[in-house]
Amino acid sequence: MTFRISKLFCEQFRNLDHQAIEFHPGINCITGDNGNGKTNILEAIYFLSQKKSFRKNTGFPQILSADGEKPEILLSALYENDESKFTISGKMRSEKIDWAIDGRPVKRRDSYPAIFVNPMDSFSFHQVPGFRRSWFDDHFSMLDPTYKSLLNQFQKSLRFRNALLSKKPNQYLAQIKASDEQFAKINIELLERKKILISEIVLPINETFKSIFSMDHELDLKVESALSGMNTNAVLKLWSDRQENDVLRGHTTRGVHKDDYVLLFDGMNAFEYCSLGQQKMAYLSLLFAYITLFRYKFSSFPIVLIDDVSGELDRFRWQKLVAHLKESKFQVFITTANENFKMELLNHLDDAKHMEVCNGKII
Repeated sequence: MTFRISKLFCEQFRNLDHQAIEFHPGINCITGDNGNGKTNILEAIYFLSQKKSFRKNTGFPQILSADGEKPEILLSALYENDESKFTISGKMRSEKIDWAIDGRPVKRRDSYPAIFVNPMDSFSFHQVPGFRRSWFDDHFSMLDPTYKSLLNQFQKSLRFRNALLSKKPNQYLAQIKASDEQFAKINIELLERKKILISEIVLPINETFKSIFSMDHELDLKVESALSGMNTNAVLKLWSDRQENDVLRGHTTRGVHKDDYVLLFDGMNAFEYCSLGQQKMAYLSLLFAYITLFRYKFSSFPIVLIDDVSGELDRFRWQKLVAHLKESKFQVFITTANENFKMELLNHLDDAKHMEVCNGKII
């Protein structure tokens, strides 16, 4: 079931004005000069949907408006699908967030799928292993409840194991050994889920790349893991052999938290052999392939937030991307400060809503 957001209200969220913003169920074009609040609108939508920001290391002080009269942020949105409408509201303070659905306070609430697309993240994706790991963990968790459950179990067990390893002098080796068999099984299961999900996304990566960029290249995706091909006993032996090193370092040095992903371009590592332009195209293809796979699994689409893609693509690929968006069935928000992109393409989208942002306000 595809959810869309039809109305948004923010109070003291970054620089956004206190106004209700109405959206189109299809394409929403948000224009304006840099620094006026285009990305902040995307962040507010993402925060309401996912209960967190897409920006890393962002806490309450960073989100609170600099002009705020009191330390409190209010966010509210009207969500709808073909069958129902409901509001989600959040009151944020430094110590907690209080959520409400249709005005009724709730202790827990579901997340609603939203994908943030920033072509500039291509650099971090290709260069920083930690970024890649977080990217796949976040997106696979939305795609596969089993993966999300295993990841939560793994992270909890890893924190417990590392806490014991960090004790100096270490007197908990017997306790670590007693829990390692179950931890090893979780590692193996999580790695197998990764491999399954990667195999499912490879086909749509190639289809998307050729559809948007009209180039005949072969893309592939692999996971590299020190645990590949191992059973429980082999993982336990690996940890036993590395026990002295792990105690010295105070943390677990081998496990699926150290896995890495390689995006291949015609059989070659995209980071090592591709131009920056090819890396960005491969990264965008991965994102839109993910959306395709999401639709296949759930018969629905996530909300798609595209931040200033125009500065990263030439005119031909702008046109291909916009054509792809027009054919798609998901709600999309696309921002740009590029006047040519706005005039030549976005202004020719008839079935869309156009908004201009100035100093945090829709004008």
